[in-house]
Amino acid sequence: MNQKASPDYLAWASGYGVIAHAPETLDRVRELAMRLAEDRRMPEAAFYRLLSAADRLASAAMWTVVHMTYARRVDLSGAPLPADAFKPVPEGHTGGSLNMVPAIVGYLAANAMTGTTRSWMMGQGHCVAAVEAVNALTGDVSPAQRGRYDRSEAGLSRLVSDFYSYAIDADGRAAVPLGSHAGPNTAGAISEGGYLGFAEVQYVHAPLPGESLVAFLSDGAFEEQRGSDWTPRWWRAEDSGLAVPVMILNGRRIEERVQIAQQGGAEWLAAHLRLNGFDPFEIDGRDPAAFAWAIIEAEDRLRRFAEGERPKYPAPIPYVIAETVKGYGFPGAGTNAAHNLPLSGNPSQDAKAREAFNEAVRALFVPPEGIEGAVAEIAVHERQSRPPESHHALSQRNPDAPRFPNPEWSSAGDSPDCAMHALDRWFVRFVEANPNLRPRVGNPDELRSNHMGFTLDRLRHRVNATENGVADAVDGAVITALNEEAVAASALANKGGINLIVSYEAFAMKMLGGLRQEIVFARRQREAGQRPGWISVPLVVTSHTWENSKNEQSHQDPTVGEALLGEMSDTARVLFPVDSNTAVAALRSVYEGRGQVACLIVSKRDMPHRLDGDAAVRFVAEGAAHIEGDPAKAEVQFIAVGAYQLEEALKASRRLGMHGRHALVTAVSEPGRFRIPRDPLEAAFTANDEELASLFPPGMRRVIVSHTRPEPMIGLLRRLDEGPTRTAARGYISRGGTLDVPGMLFANRCSWAHLIEAASRISGWDRDGLLASAEQAAVDGRGDPRALRAPDN
Repeated sequence: MNQKASPDYLAWASGYGVIAHAPETLDRVRELAMRLAEDRRMPEAAFYRLLSAADRLASAAMWTVVHMTYARRVDLSGAPLPADAFKPVPEGHTGGSLNMVPAIVGYLAANAMTGTTRSWMMGQGHCVAAVEAVNALTGDVSPAQRGRYDRSEAGLSRLVSDFYSYAIDADGRAAVPLGSHAGPNTAGAISEGGYLGFAEVQYVHAPLPGESLVAFLSDGAFEEQRGSDWTPRWWRAEDSGLAVPVMILNGRRIEERVQIAQQGGAEWLAAHLRLNGFDPFEIDGRDPAAFAWAIIEAEDRLRRFAEGERPKYPAPIPYVIAETVKGYGFPGAGTNAAHNLPLSGNPSQDAKAREAFNEAVRALFVPPEGIEGAVAEIAVHERQSRPPESHHALSQRNPDAPRFPNPEWSSAGDSPDCAMHALDRWFVRFVEANPNLRPRVGNPDELRSNHMGFTLDRLRHRVNATENGVADAVDGAVITALNEEAVAASALANKGGINLIVSYEAFAMKMLGGLRQEIVFARRQREAGQRPGWISVPLVVTSHTWENSKNEQSHQDPTVGEALLGEMSDTARVLFPVDSNTAVAALRSVYEGRGQVACLIVSKRDMPHRLDGDAAVRFVAEGAAHIEGDPAKAEVQFIAVGAYQLEEALKASRRLGMHGRHALVTAVSEPGRFRIPRDPLEAAFTANDEELASLFPPGMRRVIVSHTRPEPMIGLLRRLDEGPTRTAARGYISRGGTLDVPGMLFANRCSWAHLIEAASRISGWDRDGLLASAEQAAVDGRGDPRALRAPDN
């Protein structure tokens, strides 16, 4: 058949509305058509009909996107909208959303061409209007949207009126299943994408073997999070699915050109990518056909590499650079205004802006019968026996329940041990018990220094070239780089496997944005009645504030735990094990959960064994445990949050006991269980009043001593606080430096003597009978701190 004479080819090649096909795209598409026909995957006529449908669907979606920003309703007759049909206050990330439409439609076309439902990820979550518009037009919407948004005039009018409606229900939640960013009600979304740059460092770790992922990336995020340069360093054909990065290169941030545009545009970017091991190529980012071709071409290149004899890493990862103009297809394209509101005025009030809108949408308009025909060509999932894009593999993560090896518990009376060593030993056994679950360990640099040597020797640093005498391997599962965000992403993205992140406590702060993005999305899934199925991910922070005393104050920072305690406790867990048994019990508890991010604050110095195995499991399950003392006789309760804090509380209790005073020492493993719950989901996770009273007897005077700053902890534990005359709190007060552990405790008024001082104040005791004069002078800041080093208890 003469392709140029083919009516189907000519119908597509002539373009539609603002969508035109560049000569390079025409050549590439003709070659792809022949290849698919020769492979008997798609006849040429059907191929070109599909691409013509993609042009129409893209045009209709762009039409819908601009209505979502500006209009209260749509008119499927194509008639101009009057003033009262526009929103008084328009809103929307219009330019980026317009640019995403050809990309999303091209992705759908590629899936239809090959009969494959690829996964997708969108880093620029603020471009959600593109996804929602395409979903509504194709009918592939989420359960919450079904029956509300569709391609009828009423359904599209509800879509555009709901967008940025700010509707809120009586409970304070959004009253419509549509947000300003990708969310759980966005069919197929797996990330909010609100933190630019995290998709860039996650996508390579997401697909499992046999899967394919298309990652839509932002040129603005390129300069925000540079860890994405390392994708070729991490991808392995043996344990990774196909990953296709697609950068939407529109050249603008919110207020100016992006760095790429300033440096030299696509040519400069391609050179940069080649230096970092990628195999980049450019396409027309205004054309759905170019995206479809690029996705299939990138996968074919990666497969050829993987199928070669003994592939040599790093792999040349194909990288699609989709050149476009921000807001292409609508007035204001290419300007700073295109980011949000590209028109020069408000169409509800400005006749010129209204005329510009109506003229622009006329070029984008597709009549209803044209939309129906386009959807019939693209939405062929049943015919191809494959799931719709809303059910792609990454959106359905639900690994089999892992097998849990029995911990090797320590016994009371055993020599002091390192909790990190115990955690390390058990984690290796856990990985070996679950060979079907791909492991990933995110490590900013010092895994062995953080006493995870068994894990490092078993799983090894992932490298391209090994070094003699170093625990590394080409297929290593430990992702190591001096970039906390990038290594945390390797674990957060591996939702089909077992994950662990290990960091210095202070430096884990750099991971917080990525952690919070996962927490927020999973929590909103729960609120929508969707149970996230991935195995919960632990972040173990060690070399922490109190034991990193030898370093300067930059290394002494408990903020990550405090910040995560501010999130909803059923999804963001924060645990404070006090010894090796409780560390292992805490880690196991995390892996028993689904869709949670958990922060474990674990000591790496040898600490006494305080709980046997059974008690450790109860301690973690119940959130707290009495360690010493009789609740019926106690005059004061020391509540310890943290291992070093427990040791000081025990010293204080024993000193009081020597002088006829009775104290109850209670350790808290998970403070979030005892907070005032903020909604029903958190209420189901927290302790009820009866459970609370059994651990924290009502009317008891209390001294809370916390690993964290005291103020956030006492606020969190408000249910235990009986007022400043009966409850005192001690913790990190932002004092530190080059000190030892006793020095850190003294500087922050958390030593055993300071706890006795606090107990005396709220109990009305005379401290003269409890502290020696030298100890009192030290507590008062007048004496030698060394007087507190060795209490005679």
